[in-house]
Amino acid sequence: MTPAMMTPVRSDDRAPSVIRHSRLAAATIAGLLSAIGAALLAAPLGAQVAVRGELVYTLAADQPLRDAVVVVEDGRITAVGPAAEIVIPAGARQLEAAVVTPGLVDVRSTLGLSGAYNSNVGPVRDQDQLETSSPIQPELRAIDAYNAREELIEYARGFGVTTIHTGHGPGALVSGQTLIAKTRGDSVEEAVIEPVRMLSVTLGDLDSDFKSPGTRAKGIAMLRGALLEAREYRDKRAEAARGDEAGSGDEEKKSLPRDLRKETLARVLDGEIGLMVGANTAVEIASALRLRKEFGFEMAIDGGAEAYLVLDALRESGVPVFLHPPRARIRNKNIEIASILRDAGIPFAVQTGHEAYVPKTRVLLFEVAHYAAWGLSAQEALAAVTRDAARLLGIDERVGTLEVGKDGDLVLFSGDPFEYTSQVCGVVIEGEVVSETCR
Repeated sequence: MTPAMMTPVRSDDRAPSVIRHSRLAAATIAGLLSAIGAALLAAPLGAQVAVRGELVYTLAADQPLRDAVVVVEDGRITAVGPAAEIVIPAGARQLEAAVVTPGLVDVRSTLGLSGAYNSNVGPVRDQDQLETSSPIQPELRAIDAYNAREELIEYARGFGVTTIHTGHGPGALVSGQTLIAKTRGDSVEEAVIEPVRMLSVTLGDLDSDFKSPGTRAKGIAMLRGALLEAREYRDKRAEAARGDEAGSGDEEKKSLPRDLRKETLARVLDGEIGLMVGANTAVEIASALRLRKEFGFEMAIDGGAEAYLVLDALRESGVPVFLHPPRARIRNKNIEIASILRDAGIPFAVQTGHEAYVPKTRVLLFEVAHYAAWGLSAQEALAAVTRDAARLLGIDERVGTLEVGKDGDLVLFSGDPFEYTSQVCGVVIEGEVVSETCR
C-alpha cells in the first residue's frame, strides 16, 4: 500500500462497472470519467462513501477487522464488516487504506480560542482562551470566542482529529466554559455539537496577572464560596418562581436580578454541566475530590500528573482523568501513567491540552503514541483518543467507534498509526472527505 491511498478501490466484483470499462475506453471517455471523478471529489456532506481497509479498528470489538469495509450514507455509518460480506451502494465513492480507525477525539484542547499567531496585541488577536480581569468567570461562553476558521483546527484535522472538547484554558481559578465541536465548518453553528459541556478550573499554576488566589487553600476557599453563593441564588430564584405561580411570595425575592456567574455555577450544582479541574499534584487532586464530595457535581481531573500517588482515592470516587500529554512540561510526571491508570481501573483519555508556545497545539496522535510505547497496547492507545474520550465526554452515542448508526468519522492511514513513518492520508467527517493530503 503506497501513501497515495485516496483513490477508488481497485476494480473487482463490487466496484462500479464504469471503473472496469474505463481501462478500455477511448481518450474522450477517459476525459469524461476524469470529470466525473472530480465531481465526486467535491461531493457534499451526506454523500455515500465506502472505505475499505486492510485493517479496520472499529474500537467496538476487541480486535481489528481484516480486509473490511465501512459504508457511510447521509453522514451516518450504515454498514461495517468483512469486504466479502458488504454490499457497496451504487454510486458510492470508494476509498482504500492500509489502516482505518474512528475519527480521533481530543478530550481537552483550546483549539479555536488559542490561535496559531500567539498574539493578543495590534491587529492580530487570536488568544481568547484566558481572560485575566477576574479569577472566577464561569459566565464566559466558549461559543462567543470559538473561531471555526482557525487554521490550527485544519492542522489538527489533517492528523486525524475530527472532534474536539475545547474552550477556555488553564490559568484562572474558573476561566470559563467549554464546548464540543467537529473540526469542520466555517461557523460556530456548523461546527459545534454541544455548546456548553464543562467549566475549566485550575487549582495549580495560575496566571501571574492574578493577585488572588495566592495559595491552593485560598483557591479552594474561593471556589467553595462561589458554589455556596450559587446554591443560595438558585434556591431563592426557585422559591420566587413558586411564589409567582401561587400569586404570593416575598416581593424582594421576586425581583431577584439575574446573575450570569451564579446561574452558570448553579447549573454545575444541578448536574447540567461538569467541572474540568486542572490538578497535577497529589495535593491538588485530593482537594478537588473533597470539593466534589461536598457539592456532588460531575468532575474530571485535567492533567493528573501525580495521579499515581492517589490511585485508591481516584478509583473510589469514579472521577475520570483527562490525562496530560506526555511531553508536557510538568513536574513529577510518569511516562507510564496511562498504563498505571489502566491497571488501577481508573477511566482516562489522552488530551493535547493548552500549548503556550507556537504552534499553540500538540499533535494528539504523536502524544498518545508515547503512551503506546510505554505500556498501552495499540488498541488501548487508540481507545484513549477515540472510544474512551467520547465516553468520558458523554458523546459516545455519536462518535468514538465505527458502528452502524454513528457519525461517519474515519481516519485513513498509510500504515500502523503508531509507526513513525506512517501518515494520515485521508479524513472523513460525517461522510464528507475533508482531508486528502498525506501527513
